[in-house]
Amino acid sequence: MNEPTAGAGSIGAVHARLLALHPKRIDLSLGRIERLVAALGHPERGLPPVIHVAGTNGKGSTVAFMRAILEAAGQRVHVYTSPNLVRLNERFRLARPEGEGQLVGDAELADALGECEAKNGGAPITVFEMETAAAFLLFSRHPADIALFEVGLGGRLDATNIIDKPLASVITRVSLDHRDFLGETLQAIATEKAGIIKPGVPAVIASQAGDALAVIERQAARMKAPLKIAGEHWTATEERGRLVYQDDDGLLDLPAPRLYGRHQFENAGAAIAALRVAGLKLPPAAYESGMVRVDWPARMQRLAQGKLACLLPPESELWLDGGHNADGGRAIAAAIADLEERVPRPLVLIVGMMSTKDSEGFLRNFTGLARRVIAVPIQQEKAQSAATLAAIASRIGLPSMVGRDIASALDVAGKLDLHPAPRVLITGSLYLAGEALAANGTPPV
Repeated sequence: MNEPTAGAGSIGAVHARLLALHPKRIDLSLGRIERLVAALGHPERGLPPVIHVAGTNGKGSTVAFMRAILEAAGQRVHVYTSPNLVRLNERFRLARPEGEGQLVGDAELADALGECEAKNGGAPITVFEMETAAAFLLFSRHPADIALFEVGLGGRLDATNIIDKPLASVITRVSLDHRDFLGETLQAIATEKAGIIKPGVPAVIASQAGDALAVIERQAARMKAPLKIAGEHWTATEERGRLVYQDDDGLLDLPAPRLYGRHQFENAGAAIAALRVAGLKLPPAAYESGMVRVDWPARMQRLAQGKLACLLPPESELWLDGGHNADGGRAIAAAIADLEERVPRPLVLIVGMMSTKDSEGFLRNFTGLARRVIAVPIQQEKAQSAATLAAIASRIGLPSMVGRDIASALDVAGKLDLHPAPRVLITGSLYLAGEALAANGTPPV
C-alpha cells in the first residue's frame, strides 16, 4: 500500500495535495462525498448495475471471484477495491470492450483525481472519499455491463454507500477489526457492515457468528431485503478436491479455487450466490473458468520467482498473505496446516504489523505451527516496532528474533538449521505485503 510517487501533474502530486484537505485519513461520513458528487454532476447515477461488498475478511477475494466469473462469461466489468498494495492504480480496474479489464492508466487517474480536486474546491474531505468519487467518474465514462464495489471501511458511512440501488449486497465474514472506528463489539461492527443493505435489494451473507448474524437479519427485515445466508440458503463445500456449490437453483460441481486455502471455498460460494441472486444468467462454464483464472495478490500467494524468492535456498517455499487480524490469522494458519499435511516443511514467519492490530491474537494462531518468527518493521506511521512484535511472539511461546527488513529476514531464514528447507510466510499486514511485492519486482497488474 505504498503511496504514489510525487511529481508535477502526477498521481502522487494530486494525492499529496489531497492529504492536506482533512486532518484525519479516516473519518466516516456521507456528507462530504454527497457534496462532491453533486458538484461533479452525480456520476454515481451513471454507473452500470452494481454489486456492493462489505465484510471484515474475504471481501476482496469475493470481488475477485465475481470478476473472474463475469469476465469468463464475456461480461465487461469495472472493479473498485481497496487498499492498494503497491500502486494507487490497483484500486480502479476499467472494463475493456473485449477480454479482461485493466488497471486505469496514470494519466487518466491523475486527470480524474484532479477533476475531483477542482470540484471539491479545497473543502475538507478524506483521500478515500476523493478516490471513490474518482471511481464514480471513471466508471461512468467507460461502458461496462456491471461494476463491483468493495467497501473501504465499515459500510453504513463508507463513501461507497451512496450507491442507492445495487443489484445485490454481499456481507462476508464479520470479525473484530478497526474497533477504533467501528465499535468494540461484534454486534456494533456488524451494524456498520449491515448498513449497506438497501430496501428490497437481495443480500448474500457469508457464515457469521450468531451475534453478528442476528444484527444483519434485523437490518434486512427493516429494509425488507431478502437474505441468502450461507448454510441456510446456499452451501459451498470442498468435496474430493472440488468446490460443490448448491442453492435452490441447483448444484455446481466446480474445480477447486485457484486462491489457496479452505476459506476461499466460502468466498467463492459468496461470489456465486451474489451473481445468482442478482439475476445474472451465466453459463456453468463461466463459473468453472472463474475458479481457475481468479487472481487476488497477497492472499496465500506463492512467490516462486522474483528478487525476494531468489534469497532463499532453491528447495524452500516463499508465501505471502496480508492477513492482519485474529480471524485472518486463523484462516492463514489453517491453510498452512493443510500445506504441512501435504508436504511437511518447517515454517518460518516473517511478520510485520500495525500497532492498531491485535498482534497477540493474530500470532496465537501459529503456536505449535511456526518454528521461528522474524519480526520486521513496516515503513508506515503507527507500525508496531519489530522489537515489540518479537517480544509478543516470545511471550506466547514462539521463538522469535528481529530482522532489519524483509530481505535480511529472508537471508536469515534460509540459513537457519532447519531440515528440510523451510516454508517461509511473510504476513501480518497488507502494508508489509505491498512492500514485499514491490521488493520482489512482482506488483499487481
